[in-house]
Amino acid sequence: MLKKYLIVSKKILPDVYEKVIEARNLINNGSVKGISEAVKKVGISRSTYYKYKDYVFSPSENSIGRKAVISMMLRHEKGVLSNVLNHLSAENANILTINQSIPINGKASVNVSLDISDISKSIDDVIIEMKSIKGVSSVKLLSIE
Repeated sequence: MLKKYLIVSKKILPDVYEKVIEARNLINNGSVKGISEAVKKVGISRSTYYKYKDYVFSPSENSIGRKAVISMMLRHEKGVLSNVLNHLSAENANILTINQSIPINGKASVNVSLDISDISKSIDDVIIEMKSIKGVSSVKLLSIE
């Protein structure tokens, strides 16, 4: 299923979406010890945070649609990461950073940040195609701006 994204003024949305983004920012910049403290500070429940955390993002003023962070689980086999990176390159995505965990139980977690300003198709299409690469167990868009 293809995801569709909209850019909507926060003036017409419930405050809860902005609070979820605020909580995520507090967690990411280390201002709080964890999710419980973050949600308490912004005034939402943990369940609300978990319900929306993967669906609301705050774009930067000057770089809308230019950067994305993708998380993947890859089988620990020769060439899997290389095939993923080649696919991203073929789609004109510019790889900014790659973070890979050590393989556990034959799989490794890989996070890739990308400049997607020149990609040849939608980020959703790229992700769907990545899921079909041999050795890729899962792909998830973590954030986009």
